[in-house]
Amino acid sequence: MPAKLSAVIDTRVIYCGDNLDQLRKLPDACVDLIYIDPPFNSNRNYEVFWGETKEKRSFEDRHESTKAYVDYMRPRCVELARVLKKTGSFYYHCDWHASHYVKVMLDQIFGENNFINEIIWKRQSAHSDATGLEASWPRSRQHLLVQQGRRLYVHAYVPAPRRGVHREVLQARGAKDGPQILVGRHHSTRRRSAFKGEPAVRVSRRGTLVAFQPGADERAACTRPDRADEARAVPREKRYLDEGKGVPLGTVWDDIGPVQGAGESLGYPTQKPLKLLQHILEISSNENDVVLDAFCGCGTALVAAQLLKRQWLGIDISPTACRVVAQRLKKDTGLTEDEKLQRIGRGFVVRDLPKTEAELRKYPPFEFENWAVVALGGTKNARQVGDMGIDGRIFPVSALDNLRVAESDELALEERFYALQVKQKDKTGRPDIDAFETAMRRAKCDKGFFVSFDYSSDAMREIDRFFREEHRIIVPLTVREILDEEIARKLA
Repeated sequence: MPAKLSAVIDTRVIYCGDNLDQLRKLPDACVDLIYIDPPFNSNRNYEVFWGETKEKRSFEDRHESTKAYVDYMRPRCVELARVLKKTGSFYYHCDWHASHYVKVMLDQIFGENNFINEIIWKRQSAHSDATGLEASWPRSRQHLLVQQGRRLYVHAYVPAPRRGVHREVLQARGAKDGPQILVGRHHSTRRRSAFKGEPAVRVSRRGTLVAFQPGADERAACTRPDRADEARAVPREKRYLDEGKGVPLGTVWDDIGPVQGAGESLGYPTQKPLKLLQHILEISSNENDVVLDAFCGCGTALVAAQLLKRQWLGIDISPTACRVVAQRLKKDTGLTEDEKLQRIGRGFVVRDLPKTEAELRKYPPFEFENWAVVALGGTKNARQVGDMGIDGRIFPVSALDNLRVAESDELALEERFYALQVKQKDKTGRPDIDAFETAMRRAKCDKGFFVSFDYSSDAMREIDRFFREEHRIIVPLTVREILDEEIARKLA
């Protein structure tokens, strides 16, 4: 059954554009949970790689100064506060560079009394890209500032630790006669308490867990399981770790592994683990609540929301990011990108993608290149420099049945693919085609696709000659053909 749709706004929508513009179109108090992971303020350029694909889109995720960063985020946070319900929660993900400045800004917008807590996400691997004295402390944490949240939070639990749990629980209780914590009913090894005089645990021959005092006669303890407690005249409660809820999740989250270890990595440098977002959604939202990520990046929050049966909205300024999020939603959640299905809660849509040649001419070169490759269903190269004149690859359906045998100087078999080259030019000339022909020969491709706004007559003649003399095909595609979706016959 599809989730219940919001009566106020369209959900399961990815908006492409500046989030300030998009947020102003939303009504007041329409969102239950907001999570944002905006660019931090560390004066660094990221080079974005989308996993096995090529996008290397250098973007300035850092501003010239902290003041510029706060000035950039303030109007966006004002709009986010406006669209958040009074019972909703707001999570601002940031790092050590600006967390204290952001906290002051959020207090001014939401009010100091609406600050709930600061959550520390302790990463499993520390990062140290600093030099000098700063390099002595590898950075292993990030911050989540939580605002508003007047609803009752749902308690989340994580598995209890197996080591040292007896000592920790007794200390927390403030009594030596607290509950006896056992690993499990079928635990097969002896556990001795770290507390002097506390009963340890063992398994009798009949398979039952028994308690005995260190130094006491173990044989007698086996025949009288409660002898230790009887000697002290204190009733003891036995609890089993594998039968409990676990340990309540506090403000330091250290149970989340890296995206690489979970097999989630898309190569996006600021990608967050899915489990991190699932914690947030489980704590601060219920099924069918509306979740908004106004800097959705590679879409982790949207995937988590869909898997947990929440309604969601995503915004990102990058058309390439929006398309990658769409592909991830299809792959990881099984949703279909379809307007009709979105209206009944069974699909999703991407809106406000560029639809004119004029818009695409204004794109940064790498953004334009990635738009073309994604639009053609291709796979972008893993690196920008040294791509040997090929911007992407299109794998035909028959590719897996046409593995060519490796040459003597090659290491392994190589899949058959069609080469793809993209030029953001008003009119591609013959020199561009000559260079692509060389790249195709080197890659041993018998077919390739070239994308440009238009082609000179010399370029078209060279494409014809290449086919007649070398029997290799170059398919020239224009941006207009891609926008008008007239490329199906050429991709065959």
